[in-house]
Amino acid sequence: MTSEPNQQNETLPRIYAWAIHTFTALGVVPALFSIHALWLGDARTSLLWLGAALIIDGLDGPLARRFEVTRYAPRFDGATLDMVIDYLTYTVIPALMIWHLGFVPEGWGIAAASYVMLTALYCFGNKDMKTHDNYFQGFPATWNLVVLYFFLLGTDPWSNLVVIAFLGILTFVPLKFIHPLRVERMRLITIFMTATWGASSVWLVMIADERPLLESEPAAFGAWLFATFYFAGISLVRSVENSARKN
Repeated sequence: MTSEPNQQNETLPRIYAWAIHTFTALGVVPALFSIHALWLGDARTSLLWLGAALIIDGLDGPLARRFEVTRYAPRFDGATLDMVIDYLTYTVIPALMIWHLGFVPEGWGIAAASYVMLTALYCFGNKDMKTHDNYFQGFPATWNLVVLYFFLLGTDPWSNLVVIAFLGILTFVPLKFIHPLRVERMRLITIFMTATWGASSVWLVMIADERPLLESEPAAFGAWLFATFYFAGISLVRSVENSARKN
């Protein structure tokens, strides 16, 4: 006699669960638009669409945990769905950008793009990708952010190639990289820095021109760099602490 009321009570949570899965799946739409913009040679628009995909990826996890998606849609693996879309937006599209937008020296594009995609596969297949305190272990294949830095900083192709090689190696090194939303320690500050970095990134991509950004947009560029150094600094400090603890 109690099964029918229980089923009715679970109807709305199930709807929420499938709505969140649908929201995650919608990440392929900005990914498709990003590929189209890249096809047209429009790096700015391609990056902005990747930013839209990144927002979806940042929101779907907290929503899934809040509404207990694994409980109310147990036959569908949202984590696998998320990983498929992440590999597309974090790795495949940035690899195509590296190949086709001149971020690396002529003749090195396909090698660099292949290297990016191959090293990222280890990250996505690594069962120890996350630590117990929700840091990433090893470079988390955020190549979408790497190409953003190439675009905004205007770094030369040979320097970019060295950075790509170095970050690919860090995929296999157990350094700690901060998760912008899930790490509990200093969480409010980190979320604020994430919002600062995100807003300044969008603005800088939209207004980037031939002039150095430090000259044309000193406030936004300064905020962007400050947030960048915050994330890098926290990750470095936690990696050193982790190494000292093991020793």
